[in-house]
Amino acid sequence: MAAEPVEAAASAAPAAPGTPGTPERPGTPGTVRPGGRTARVRAAVLRAAEDALVEHGFGGLDLADLAQRAEVGRTTVYRRWGSTTALVADLLTDMAEQSLPRSRSGSLAEDLRANARLVRRTLADPRQGALFRAVIVAANGDPGTAEALRHFYRRRVEEWAPCVTEAVERGELPPDTDPFEVIRAVSAPLYYRMLTTAEPLDEPAADRAAAAAEAAARAGAYRRQEP
Repeated sequence: MAAEPVEAAASAAPAAPGTPGTPERPGTPGTVRPGGRTARVRAAVLRAAEDALVEHGFGGLDLADLAQRAEVGRTTVYRRWGSTTALVADLLTDMAEQSLPRSRSGSLAEDLRANARLVRRTLADPRQGALFRAVIVAANGDPGTAEALRHFYRRRVEEWAPCVTEAVERGELPPDTDPFEVIRAVSAPLYYRMLTTAEPLDEPAADRAAAAAEAAARAGAYRRQEP
């Protein structure tokens, strides 16, 4: 028996109570109605986009193909996203929204280690790692994707930066420490392994990255520089 198209199923089924809508991103074609059908169609298309990115990379993305994969009408996909760049931007927005919240251990060392281990698990996952590699490669040649990727990482750094701010308030770090620089320093060695050396992304590597960032922060390496 063939799978029921998402659009048909969505129109036949009642909307899930309390299902949040997704606000329209600036510059994205079309309009979005909150909840129910819109949420299910968006989820199906984003899942199809993930599959296509993992299988073929950004160059293999095609809105018509994604509509077929998601069992959604082409008109819906073109009206909602309009381009593969806009679709990838929405996918990154969704990934940021679904990411786990930051650690609140009360210890800088533990919080940075939690961040590093979360990044490691994501990049070492066969599907998620391939997805990030595809998007990063695409960002090198597509300005829209590059901006969407910067927005994604900015949101994730903003989520974890309070760990550093709180450490400053506890007196663990110099008062003018830049929290964004510390959080970026935690994940940088892990991305280097994934994209450059292909060395194992194991937990000890994550713990070393966190410890190095902590030591550098305590030594004042990430203090804000006066212009």
